[in-house]
Amino acid sequence: MTVRTVAVVGGGPAAHRLVEALLSRSENNSENKGENRAELRLEVFTEEPLAPYDRVALSRRFIDSSDPLPLGSLDEKAPWDDPRVSLHTGNRITGLDPDARSLTTADGLTFAWDELVLATGSAAAVPAIPGAENIVVYRTIGDVDRLRDTVAELTEQLGRTPHAAVIGGGLLGLEAAGGLRVLGADVTVVHSRPWVMNAQLDEFGGRTLNRLLTEQGYVLKLGERPSAVEEGVLRFPSGDDLEVDLVVAATGITPRDELGADVLERGPRGGFVIDDTCATSVPNIWAIGEVASFGGECMGLVAPANTMAEVVADRLCGGTGTFPGFDTAAKLKLSGLDVASFGDGFATTPGALEVVYADPTGGIYQKLVVSEDARTLLGGVFVGDATPYASLRPLLGRELPGEAGAFLSAAGSGAPMDLELPDDAQVCSCKDVSAGTLRAAVCDGCADIGALKSCTGVGTQCGSCLPAAQKVMEKQMTELGLEVSTALCEHFEFSRSELFEAVQATRLSTFSEIVARFGAPADPDLNFGCDICKPVIASVLATQHEEYILGEGRGGLQDTNDRALANMQKDGTYSVVPRIPAGEITPAKLAVIAAVAEEFDLYTKITGAQRIDLFGARLEQLPQIWRRLVDAGFESGQAYGKALRNVKSCVGSTWCRYGVQDSVSMAIDLEERYRGLRSPHKMKFGVSGCARECAEARSKDVGIIATSEGWNMYVGGNGGATPAHAQLLAKDLDDETLLRYIDRYVVYYIRTAERLQRTARWMEELPGGIDHLYDVVVKDSLGIADDLERVVAEHQDKYRDEWAQTLADPERLSRFRGFVNAPEDASSLPYVLERDQRRPATDEERESAAVVLSGPRIPVRGEL
Repeated sequence: MTVRTVAVVGGGPAAHRLVEALLSRSENNSENKGENRAELRLEVFTEEPLAPYDRVALSRRFIDSSDPLPLGSLDEKAPWDDPRVSLHTGNRITGLDPDARSLTTADGLTFAWDELVLATGSAAAVPAIPGAENIVVYRTIGDVDRLRDTVAELTEQLGRTPHAAVIGGGLLGLEAAGGLRVLGADVTVVHSRPWVMNAQLDEFGGRTLNRLLTEQGYVLKLGERPSAVEEGVLRFPSGDDLEVDLVVAATGITPRDELGADVLERGPRGGFVIDDTCATSVPNIWAIGEVASFGGECMGLVAPANTMAEVVADRLCGGTGTFPGFDTAAKLKLSGLDVASFGDGFATTPGALEVVYADPTGGIYQKLVVSEDARTLLGGVFVGDATPYASLRPLLGRELPGEAGAFLSAAGSGAPMDLELPDDAQVCSCKDVSAGTLRAAVCDGCADIGALKSCTGVGTQCGSCLPAAQKVMEKQMTELGLEVSTALCEHFEFSRSELFEAVQATRLSTFSEIVARFGAPADPDLNFGCDICKPVIASVLATQHEEYILGEGRGGLQDTNDRALANMQKDGTYSVVPRIPAGEITPAKLAVIAAVAEEFDLYTKITGAQRIDLFGARLEQLPQIWRRLVDAGFESGQAYGKALRNVKSCVGSTWCRYGVQDSVSMAIDLEERYRGLRSPHKMKFGVSGCARECAEARSKDVGIIATSEGWNMYVGGNGGATPAHAQLLAKDLDDETLLRYIDRYVVYYIRTAERLQRTARWMEELPGGIDHLYDVVVKDSLGIADDLERVVAEHQDKYRDEWAQTLADPERLSRFRGFVNAPEDASSLPYVLERDQRRPATDEERESAAVVLSGPRIPVRGEL
């Protein structure tokens, strides 16, 4: 048996992936080729004194200085433990002789090779300005540890919080800024462009992220490069200098191509030129990762580096793999910020269309780029809510199974469309794991996310694919008849109902307390919550503590519409829905609504909930509109919240000759009793004054129908895509008993239902169904009736109208500012007049002269 030596220079994730792939492929080749084979020998050289670690997760080191950042799980066998591999740490290669096929170390040692793979990575770029020697970099574990020591020393020396400046507002720069804040420094991000992450985000996505960072306490200095570093000062050409104690550079990468620079062809921006096999200009020498120049570009992302590693491993084992080009997908790892992009996010493809949702006050921007026929997914940008990223990224270049707008989670249509990924769809680009591989692993017994990561490697590097991987796993488990976990999300092992009880028992009152006490993050990078658990906890806290929903850090937990206390419409404006209990309204109040609608040019519509909806309000107009309405005695109708929406009523016995009970008075009592009570999903009530059922009470979550003896109480009805008739729970009830039973039913639902579960679905899944509810609500079989009723009584005492609270506090009003680049004349959107009111123009109408330009929102290049 002959020995074949592959030398690998570099100790980053690309080198790690290459060694893993070579070991795996060589084992397969050995099984297939019997004794007639070459024995593989791997010599790996790294300058750092550590074994290769996960540079993608470097920001974790700021949080936990003992985190070794392993590539894979700590309990997994590392490839360096394989007897075929020799890992030389702290060993710098200084010489390369391609003719002799040898390497020379800084210590003068020589190593022979048959194949050489250069994975030398890159160095942190430092601005070439006076005083650059005083700039520190953020690139390695050693850099992070030094920054930790420096910040601690500065804090002690200065007796105050150190002021740090991070030069660079890209992925690496923002992660460095977040890490410095974890260490206790105040941070200013210095970036030469008008918005951060300009390589990944278009202008509107970038400006949205600017605003989110500012709200989190970061200072942004944009549009200017520093000119010098002096003691205590970072200078700028404009003279607008910064007083600083520490300057950190994270401005990009410089390929480490000094080894072999005299014998290998280099790219226009540095790095070794490779072809689509990852071969360099010299036979038997390959390059992968950040040092490889493909198409004139070097890329500092882990996914293409891993793909290159797989291609070289395949080629060295006799395969025909080729590098398809750079996968530019990126996800920001920064506490409290959800940002991601993939594919052609800038819509440079000829004929590309952009489908956009933008919510400036909520800090949400979502965009999909599709082909001219709106079928093929070309890319996406997500800021503030990147929920669709994990599901959509595997479909890049494929035809979408529905309209593009349906996949934008923030657009008000609930969760993103549940996608059935084809077997060959790549779920994890870092480890090249397909949906089919995940399904096969589940069939082989990997029935939890930890086992799936161990079996397939999915999610073990950057972790952004885990939500999609979990969906694939759970669907496959369901098909196999296996029990699926009810965990709320990867951060909480509890279900929504279990978490409700846990928070209530411990009397916790903040998101951070709940995370610290009950959080079980799958990855340390993800311990700040997600779009699933944050709104759930916001709802739980609102129910249990009755505090202003946008106060004390709770604003960032809310869903999009809650953050604006209004419903976002498809053109980026908002609707205003004042509460009109039971649909009863005086002429004077009608006149106020009419005056407001005329003054602000709002489209006016009577809703199916017996209310008046005013459409087309700009964000900054909402406080003005609500000031007029609140002064006239109106309250928020909470059409935006997961709470009681309305109580629909017929006219009842007060006017109708068929009415047997006063349905209007009962409906008003119910609406004023439960208004503002947050719940797992929206609730709608109905009260009919006789059996003719004009209020359609049996299609409501709680339906009340009058009888000659009192009231019949129905529960669990709803309309929507899956309508359900309410079921009779109790009959011929007097007013007092009816209210007590509704108290018990509503609070029991709030405590025990799961996330976004309407009462109809809750009752379907509740063991015992309507019979169990009868025992709990009517018979008090659990002995909790007094507790359930007490919740409603306390809610009534503490209830405050959310818009009245907002108007009373200037700081709260500051949330309702227009987008940073919104036009002052607010005339960027086309509208048409129809039946004497304006509405958004259709695509066809925009091309006609009938379009009226009025009605504001942020300018985007496409609409949902």
